[in-house]
Amino acid sequence: MDSQSPEPADGSPRNFAESLRDTIRAQTNGQIRGLEVTVNGPAIVISGRTSRYYYKQLATSAALRAAQQHDLTNRIEIES
Repeated sequence: MDSQSPEPADGSPRNFAESLRDTIRAQTNGQIRGLEVTVNGPAIVISGRTSRYYYKQLATSAALRAAQQHDLTNRIEIES
């Protein structure tokens, strides 16, 4: 599996969410605390907390590459 484009073998939303979570975790070097990925039909929601906007951007970028035909909502919060 390519870390740039998570594609679960069985195509289930749960496996897709887990694969996407792993991809985001790898792309952000684990800098998103409490990272959650939810896939509900065409909607993907990512959430968690990070100390830098840069990591939120990396997470968004990774999710958008994988989302393709999905709608993405990024609820990652920046903590100071």
